[in-house]
Amino acid sequence: MASDTTVEILDRIYRVIESRRGADPEISYVARLLRKGRSKLAQKVGEEAVEAALAAIEPDSRHLVEESADLIFHLLVLWADAGVRPEDVWSELQAREGKSGIDEKKSRAKS
Repeated sequence: MASDTTVEILDRIYRVIESRRGADPEISYVARLLRKGRSKLAQKVGEEAVEAALAAIEPDSRHLVEESADLIFHLLVLWADAGVRPEDVWSELQAREGKSGIDEKKSRAKS
């Protein structure tokens, strides 16, 4: 696994998540999450983000690593539910590469 790139790992996890769509929620955590609907998934991502943020202020970074993994996993489930593919996000990140974060934020359409 050491030779896998981050993108390969995340893409593989996303494919597993997709394969769990329609599975029995009694035996699949992903199926259980998907069954709850997007609002609950979004809430779960928010909860995981808060847990990661709180772990970040602890002196030992191990808890932050664990909470970050939880956050990324639940975000991937949310993407799957919303029809967002990882390559869409990778393309967006690539398009932003080399841009100032301040300039990028200014270029976004105001809503």
